[in-house]
Amino acid sequence: MGALKDRLQSDLTVAMKAGDEVTKATLRMVLTAIGVEEVAGATARSLSDEEELKVLAREGKKRREAAEAYHAGGAQERAERELAEEVVIARYLPAQLGDDELAALVAATVAETGASGPQAMGQVMKALGPKVAGRAEGGRVAAAVRAALGQG
Repeated sequence: MGALKDRLQSDLTVAMKAGDEVTKATLRMVLTAIGVEEVAGATARSLSDEEELKVLAREGKKRREAAEAYHAGGAQERAERELAEEVVIARYLPAQLGDDELAALVAATVAETGASGPQAMGQVMKALGPKVAGRAEGGRVAAAVRAALGQG
């Protein structure tokens, strides 16, 4: 079991004892998502810490998107609940990159790969992936790369 999963289990126990319903429900949901990922595929396996972070990031994104949908549909209470769950998940994710930090990383990666023009997008994204893993959403990264390559 990864260190992150251990921490989630431990924090779930604390939340249960404290009667913190939002944290308890969110951590149970995240642990279930990790469990589903562990048994997906031909054989069951333990996830690496990096894989666990990817699951957490995916679950956080789901909460954010659901909150936007509920907000657009006029269901404020449900939107607030989704945002509260996203806040709980964010506690376990690495700090997100600011726009300036992301732009600097993109510029450095473009320079180091010697990439230019729209056709180099994949090359830059591949080199940039490990540098921003878990610290920026793919859409934001892609938009920054497009801008740096003069596409956006």
